[in-house]
Amino acid sequence: MYYNENTILFLDGKFVKAKDATTDLFGQTMHYGYGAFEGIRAYQTINGVKIFKAHEHFERLKKSCELIGIPFRYDVEELTQISYQVLKKNNLKDAYIRPLISCGPNMSLSAPTSVSLMIAAWEWKNYFDDQSLKICVSTFQRPNPKSVRMEAKACGYYVNSIMATNEAKQRGFDEALMLDINGFVAEGPGANFFYEKDGVLYTPPLGNILPGITRQTVLEICREMDLPVEEKFFRPEELFEADSAFFCGTAAEVINIDSIEGQVFSKPWKQSMGAIVQEAYKCIVLDKSYSYVIV
Repeated sequence: MYYNENTILFLDGKFVKAKDATTDLFGQTMHYGYGAFEGIRAYQTINGVKIFKAHEHFERLKKSCELIGIPFRYDVEELTQISYQVLKKNNLKDAYIRPLISCGPNMSLSAPTSVSLMIAAWEWKNYFDDQSLKICVSTFQRPNPKSVRMEAKACGYYVNSIMATNEAKQRGFDEALMLDINGFVAEGPGANFFYEKDGVLYTPPLGNILPGITRQTVLEICREMDLPVEEKFFRPEELFEADSAFFCGTAAEVINIDSIEGQVFSKPWKQSMGAIVQEAYKCIVLDKSYSYVIV
């Protein structure tokens, strides 16, 4: 699914075949989840293949490493150019790019003595296949921000996400909505959350959530299109009175949420503020103007 015998990836300064790439089984990332990664999208735009907000993603990767004490010795521009080379070598256009900083062999709970960099890519269309999502409120909370660095996109944190998604699917839903330690809505397992009520979009503030790059793009779209948007804390009970809702993330892009705990949102998606944002976002990543999108 992710590679074949001809797939090329970048590993510690060299382009190698994915089937020949190796990792140390005694690494801290393997044993403790002590590593950092990014998810980046490339698109076939009207101006050629473009990586969307590559610098912002690699700056966040750098920040993630700094926050959790992993050495980061790479140049952001260099990583961007390497990513374009990975795409070219694999003849990829619409693709998902995965940079991973993993830590070397170390069985102690101490700072890593060595790190490894991998950049891989594979063909990618859409994480949710453009479906309308049926979500539930998860029993799994986002971690206490005093126990981890919530701003970091760290490998081990995603055990929490996997458990929430698995629980949702076992209950017959497409995805989960997770709360923070205070019972306020936080985010999805791999995406940020927005809801619409009476002509205003609302989203949880930073602090208990990952500072999503797509989330920031949505906020920028709202400002440019004069769509009212507020960051605030809110309880899941408020969502049963909401007009519409959506997730947003690099993999998910902007995706409609049809219902929560079986209750369908009142506004048809095509008439929602989220649909306007979704269309504008598609235009941005494809290098198209979205000035024609009517609010």
